[in-house]
Parts: sequence; structure tokens; C-alpha cells
Amino acid sequence: LPESGVPQLVEPMIWDYAADLDVESKVLLIEKYRRCGFSKVWFASAFKGATGVNQSLTFIGHHLKNHLQWLKVVSNTPADVIQGIALTGWQRYDHFSVLCELFPVGIPSLAVCLQALKNGGYSEKVKENVEKLLGMSNLEVDTFMR
Repeated sequence: LPESGVPQLVEPMIWDYAADLDVESKVLLIEKYRRCGFSKVWFASAFKGATGVNQSLTFIGHHLKNHLQWLKVVSNTPADVIQGIALTGWQRYDHFSVLCELFPVGIPSLAVCLQALKNGGYSEKVKENVEKLLGMSNLEVDTFMR
């Protein structure tokens, strides 16, 4: 692969939406990519639309846990390797499926995930900041938003 020149033309993206993302396996995968000549790696997470084909509401806690796991991957990887993270927000699982988790119900999750990434974690201060930004009195991350 290194001799093919491909690592100089593309940057791989590692996708994982699991709340219990295996940090160690992701770090090992990044090391494998580096040995193959890839100097930069992207991550892909989801802030909505990745927990059930007919999900109507976004379970923020699931997506927050996924982002916190990605932050652990980042902390165990050399900083010059990480190119960025793509926060995906799926509307459906495939072209034949019904729409799920329309964008408006996913906005609080997007705000929580972005703030967690920006602040390097989630805390009461981050929660209060999201509530203020969205004009909400009580952000619920461990249950479905009402």
C-alpha cells in the first residue's frame, strides 16, 4: 500500500456510532493506518439517526457517550494524526426506509455533542451552556427529550 501512492492521495475516515466504542481497537487501527503510510485520519460520529431505523426522537445520552469515547481515542493518538471529526445526522438508514429523527428533534443532541467536543468533555457547565444557547430550562440527556 505505501508503494502504491494511495496514502498520499486520500485520508481514511473511521466510522463508529456506538456508545461503547472500543477505544483501544480504534487506537490500534490508527496505528495500522500510519504504518501503511497514511499521515492523517478522520473520525465519523453521529448526533442523530444512528440508533434505530424507525426512531422518532433522539436519545442524546447515546450520542454524547459516543463523542466522549472519540475524545478518549483522540487523547491516545498523536495530535498531528487527527485531521478532524465529521458529525453525521442521518435522516434514514437507506433509501427504502422511512424518515427517522428529523433535524429539529436532533438539534439539542447536536448542540450537546459539539459543546462536548469543543470543551473536551461534558460537565454541568457544558450542560448549562447548551441550555442557555438553546433557550431551554432543562436539558435531558439520559431520557428522551420532551
